[in-house]
Amino acid sequence: MQTILKMSAFRLSVTLLSVGFVGAISAHADDMDEIVSTATRSDRPSTRQAGNIDVFSTQELSLVGATHFSELAVRTAGVNFARNDGQEYLASIRSPIFTGAGACGAFLVAQDGIALRSSGFCNVNEMFEAFTEQAQRIEITKGPGSALYGSNALHGIINVVSPSADTNAGLASLELGANGFARLNISKGWLGERSGVLATGSFTHDGGYRDQSGYGQQKMSLRHDFHGSKWDVASSLSLTNLEQETAGYIVGLDAYKDKAVAKSNPNPEAFRNAKSLRYWSRLSTDIGESTRLQLTPYARVLDMEFLMHFLPGQPLEENSQKSLGLQSGLYFNEGSDFEIITGVDVEYTRGSLQQTQALPTQGSAFLRATIPTGKQYDYDVDSFMVAAFVQTDWAVTPKLHVLAGARLEYIGYDYTNNMVSGRTREDGTVCGFGGCRYSRPDSRKDNFTAISPKLSLLYNYDDDHTAYVNLGSGFRAPQATELYRLQRAQTIADLDKVNLQNAEFGFRGQNGGFSYDLSVYAMKKDNVIFRDSSFFNVDNGTSDHIGADIMMALALSEHLSVRGNAGFARHRYTSDTISGGVNLNGKDIDTSPHHFGSAQVNWRPTDAFTAELEWVHMGPYFLNPENTHSYEGHDYLNLRSSYDVSDQYQIFMRVMNVTNTAYAERADSTTFTGERYFPGKPRSLYVGVRAKF
Repeated sequence: MQTILKMSAFRLSVTLLSVGFVGAISAHADDMDEIVSTATRSDRPSTRQAGNIDVFSTQELSLVGATHFSELAVRTAGVNFARNDGQEYLASIRSPIFTGAGACGAFLVAQDGIALRSSGFCNVNEMFEAFTEQAQRIEITKGPGSALYGSNALHGIINVVSPSADTNAGLASLELGANGFARLNISKGWLGERSGVLATGSFTHDGGYRDQSGYGQQKMSLRHDFHGSKWDVASSLSLTNLEQETAGYIVGLDAYKDKAVAKSNPNPEAFRNAKSLRYWSRLSTDIGESTRLQLTPYARVLDMEFLMHFLPGQPLEENSQKSLGLQSGLYFNEGSDFEIITGVDVEYTRGSLQQTQALPTQGSAFLRATIPTGKQYDYDVDSFMVAAFVQTDWAVTPKLHVLAGARLEYIGYDYTNNMVSGRTREDGTVCGFGGCRYSRPDSRKDNFTAISPKLSLLYNYDDDHTAYVNLGSGFRAPQATELYRLQRAQTIADLDKVNLQNAEFGFRGQNGGFSYDLSVYAMKKDNVIFRDSSFFNVDNGTSDHIGADIMMALALSEHLSVRGNAGFARHRYTSDTISGGVNLNGKDIDTSPHHFGSAQVNWRPTDAFTAELEWVHMGPYFLNPENTHSYEGHDYLNLRSSYDVSDQYQIFMRVMNVTNTAYAERADSTTFTGERYFPGKPRSLYVGVRAKF
């Protein structure tokens, strides 16, 4: 009966959403001219964008009050962030949930248009370094990015946009919640005649729902904006720090349904510590009557260590990055019927990684013999990237825009192995059973070159309704960990770049209080990198990705509105790959539900009071590549409200998982463990106050 009710509810939501076929950009935007910057690195109205850019406004970010980005992701069609523990996650944007060393390379995560990590050094959890708590807005591009973005902008882009220093106001909020959660957000601006300074900070403590888990996180930034007679200059310095005690998977069929097991932590020793420092300056000046030059030099310093509790022997990984880069752009005829953006991007990165095991491996004689204590990897990688791009926006007629562009990018790696090469112990002695598990290739150099063309048509068939077509390709270079962190008998990973071809067709518009955004897409991916049954990193996989994203919003009255999103997709292996004795060709890629989405009902009886009831739906999905184990899916409700006590003070409340549903944030299955889960949180209450000063 419960399953029937779930499916009936989802079918009802789809029926409501399909009303959008008859008669808006994103349902998040109250204004069809919502400003976005991801596609051009400068502020433009969203109606000039051909494609699927979804925007979370300041107001929505404030209402949601997300403690994790997954709480925002559920409000966007086709986007699924599976929360692991603490601030960790695995991401999906028009894709399956990817795992593995280079999985994060499928997405580009940026702050103010600058990637959080270098293209060859992504981290699967890098979103926790973005300053989402104090963002002005967050933009999500689904599918390959514009010509201004290269490697890693494969399945999508998340761009967190910081507030500018244009206010004297001060804002502060304090909230308390379940499991010892406490968060203080504060910002203060100082505005002069030609310049402004904005200081922001976010300080969070979470005791953790599960045993011996929790985290402390601090984020701070300083922004300076200057408007001169010739140059406009914006500069930002930000620092983040995360100290997390991590809870691992719980194991056993439907283990998340047992409250005691769900609360347990099989890995109380696990932890993750991460620090980052970022700086950028954006300089803009008019160098002619219709030409603007924009230069953005930037630097980043990152350091992270975490216990790899999910591996035999639980080694400690320590990695770091130091980067310098420059984005440049020439903007011709901005705002005219024929705009051109062209430029060159360069970046140099010095990265390093060490993996060390302190304690003897537990388990079988094979594991004990092949995974010794001591240092297992120690390498440095110097990376150099240079790219040239051009992008045009041509108003062929008042109704038809043609947007075209291309990016040519080169990425080179200079890898230095600081240990004995091969699959030996740290001192060079040989392991039993044919050799040690971890293999270190000889020092070497690798390089990759790719061109990524884009073509879009944007047709405004009346003032409030638009159709668009996107054709293009994206790519990602192999990540350093895929090339140089080998296993078993593999001595070299001869990998090429991953390529993706994308075709998308969509409608968006609004009619009075109704808005919609519908898009249908098909993508094909070649040279997919994966680890085969011999534990070799290979790149001979292919996959297909087809789907539809639907978003709608409807004002039922002056005080009541509804909106919803639904993503429908099929992600399949399309190459002959044998796993567990099964040919995967034609099977669903694991952790890729066919449908998921959410709906929100917003009630605003007065200007001072707002309440929202949110329904989150996740459809069933397979847990393993052979499609022999599955997760049944889930549904739960969230409730949010806020009340303006005065012009200066607001109180707010959230009840997450109102129905106290037992569900899994993430589920998968391995040969060694069987079904395993990251359990979702039970009903949780958060309350707080905001103040202006």
